Amino acid sequence: MILRLFPYLILGILVLPVHAVELKTAEPSKSKPAPTSVSANEYSADLMLLYRESRLEDPRVLAAYARAKAGKEHAREAFGSLLPQITANAGANRIKQSNILTDQIYNSENYSLNLTQAIYNKAAWENYQKFKSAAKQTESETEEAQAEATVDLAQRYFAALAADDELELVQAELRATQKNLDRVNALYEKKLAMITDMLEMKARVDSLLAQEVDARNQVRLTRVALSEIVGRPVTERLSRIRTDVEFKVSDESLDTWVRQAVIDNPSLKSTISGVDVANAAVRGGKGGHYPTLSLNLSAQNTNEGYNNALAPKTDSYVAGLQLSVPIYSGGSTSARVRGLVQDQISAEQQMEATRRQVVKETTNAYLTADSSVEKIRANHNALASASQSSVASEKAFAYGVVNAVDVLTSVQNEFKARRDLLKAQYDFITNLFILNRWAGKLSDKSVESVNVWLSNNGKTDPVPDRNSKQ
Repeated sequence: MILRLFPYLILGILVLPVHAVELKTAEPSKSKPAPTSVSANEYSADLMLLYRESRLEDPRVLAAYARAKAGKEHAREAFGSLLPQITANAGANRIKQSNILTDQIYNSENYSLNLTQAIYNKAAWENYQKFKSAAKQTESETEEAQAEATVDLAQRYFAALAADDELELVQAELRATQKNLDRVNALYEKKLAMITDMLEMKARVDSLLAQEVDARNQVRLTRVALSEIVGRPVTERLSRIRTDVEFKVSDESLDTWVRQAVIDNPSLKSTISGVDVANAAVRGGKGGHYPTLSLNLSAQNTNEGYNNALAPKTDSYVAGLQLSVPIYSGGSTSARVRGLVQDQISAEQQMEATRRQVVKETTNAYLTADSSVEKIRANHNALASASQSSVASEKAFAYGVVNAVDVLTSVQNEFKARRDLLKAQYDFITNLFILNRWAGKLSDKSVESVNVWLSNNGKTDPVPDRNSKQ
């Protein structure tokens, strides 16, 4: 019985006590002396740099800006129909008249200036209101496109960062496993290790070699996806997350975030403007049943009289009111109104669907981000435990207490813990972007605040030396 407990006793002595990792708050690092030169290998790109580049190069953002400007111009065009319409005309004719009394050829000239001002035109007024609401809708759509592009950039950035980390983790695990394989081979040659241990290690090394090939390809794929947004090849190192920051969602409650989202979400504001557009369209369609009243002013100078007869040059000034009353148009106006009412109902239902989606997505993002904070803390502790367990297993293997398979398992557990920690951090930041997007709070400052969590150089190693503090 004592002999059976002896290996576990030795292993327990080798394993150090594991304490919860205490995180520090995010504070700007102390300034360092500026380097005299920067090499291409040391240069790194952070999220804020790529964000600024994408704002100038992302076709989705540029197209959204263009649509917003077009919406404003369409509204200005509709407003122009309510303002005075002034036209100037000039003409010159060569006239030949022949009858029993005369046969003559002469030139005639005429000049005129006409002004028309709508006094009452409900259809034109509601058409302007429709385009004005449509301009607000395109502005909200532009905000939504910018927010969506920002979230997409963040997701691709951390996907590329995760691919870089995965490659380095696979390489580090491969080095550690290869080192243990060399030790097992040396022991096997001395008849101190079993062939099954050697084959287990060899199989793991071969598997990691295959994973390394896949990881290298994934690095290239994620960089291509990032380059698509930025508009240039992204070959520099990406700034990683600092190790001295504390992740936190917000001091505000979930209900506060949901209320904020219902007010400020650009997608919801766009659908609200869409309802305003539909309402104005219905009012404009009904305006087809209303009379129109306009003021007409004109001034004319001509030497051409009745029936194109030559006359002395005459100045004419006319002021008048024109009233037009629609009586019957074959039922087309009523049919148009009925169709516009259905469009109005559709827009209202779309607004309600968007409101529900905003509430759901905001709630999901908040809860996911909030739970990710606890998950990060747990993964920190799990990594500390797995790292110390891996070190203890290697020492125990040297004393012959455990076999090579146990060492292999402990190494796998350590690197799995590292992957889980990095993934939890990336998931948290991504969900934070998504939360701010749905709450309508995603802006340059949001990117700036997240960028503070990234290291200011490209030397951060996701696999620190075991001799360093975990």
